[in-house]
Amino acid sequence: MQRMDERLLVARTKPDLVLLDTPELNAETPPHLLDDDITPLDRLFARNTGIMPSLPDSAIADWTLTVDGCVRTPRTFTVAALKQQFKPVTQVAVLECAGNGRAFFREHAGTVLWRYGAVGCVRWTGVRLADLLQSCELSPNAVYTGHYSTDLAIDGHGAAISRGLPIAKALAPETLVAYAMNGEPLPALHGGPLRLVAPGYPGSCFQKWLTRIAIRDREHDGERMQEFHYRLPRTPIRLGDALDPSQFDVITDMPVRSLITFPHDGFRAPAGKPLAVRGHGWSGHAALARVELSLDGGKSWRATNLGPLPDRFAWRRFETTLELSPGRIEIMARATDAQGRAQPLDSAPWNPRGYCNNRVHRIAGEIFAP
Repeated sequence: MQRMDERLLVARTKPDLVLLDTPELNAETPPHLLDDDITPLDRLFARNTGIMPSLPDSAIADWTLTVDGCVRTPRTFTVAALKQQFKPVTQVAVLECAGNGRAFFREHAGTVLWRYGAVGCVRWTGVRLADLLQSCELSPNAVYTGHYSTDLAIDGHGAAISRGLPIAKALAPETLVAYAMNGEPLPALHGGPLRLVAPGYPGSCFQKWLTRIAIRDREHDGERMQEFHYRLPRTPIRLGDALDPSQFDVITDMPVRSLITFPHDGFRAPAGKPLAVRGHGWSGHAALARVELSLDGGKSWRATNLGPLPDRFAWRRFETTLELSPGRIEIMARATDAQGRAQPLDSAPWNPRGYCNNRVHRIAGEIFAP
């Protein structure tokens, strides 16, 4: 059973979020509350895969992170030592659950039925993971990282999750061990005091309550790294097909996506006045190229204006104005990345756990005669 303190914590600190009916804590943000360029923490979605650790002040003060495995010099750092010994880095990056959009698959896929709101854009502060690994002198056989935390599986036995990164991503300049979000110490609900930040990768790789990073000589095999967890099939499959785990690859790049944040679904606006439409577009490692709107079910598309890109892995503001006649209207937003990959009008290809369904965002409303 989900512990009540986690849900009460969300109710107290994130009162506008929608709690999903799952054993573990999952709370998503209605799209119209994601209008800010930097998502306030009280509007950032919350996702736990197990039981959140109880962290008294003494535990936070004594928190340590160990780096070991395929290194010449294993080391253990306190949070204070990380801040003192390594250069602080601040960057803006999107955090998105790989299951965002899962509810829109026609076929059953997964259990956490996220709609559009398992995403936010955060200002992260921490130290580069590469600096930590280099201080420990990586061995030539280093292939992958394995991450370990203090949260437990929902039944209270064993680890809730233990993900990892290919060593190239671990050494990339954007990958951080973070101790602050939006200029504040990392809250316990969001993985404090230490959390991994792997921009462009799914949120499962942003390991919370981080205590150990083991350098592996093979792909990490921790909890939720096997079978179909956070993996996509190499070739299209359908519900009912035989599933072979060897034909699935770990998700290493989140797909392009956009979100309309104004107006909200169910809006009413007067005819004869320009209707402002705005939102955000983002992608994984390929840059966002454009965001377009359709008012006719995808038969035609019109460009929007893109604002500046705050950081390489941040989302980017889009906006435009529309002149609309009285009647019911549906507005669709579609983003395309620099490699020409666009959001599908319907669902992305099905997979057994419902990952990466980046179908276009739709809102509906009424234009009324004043």
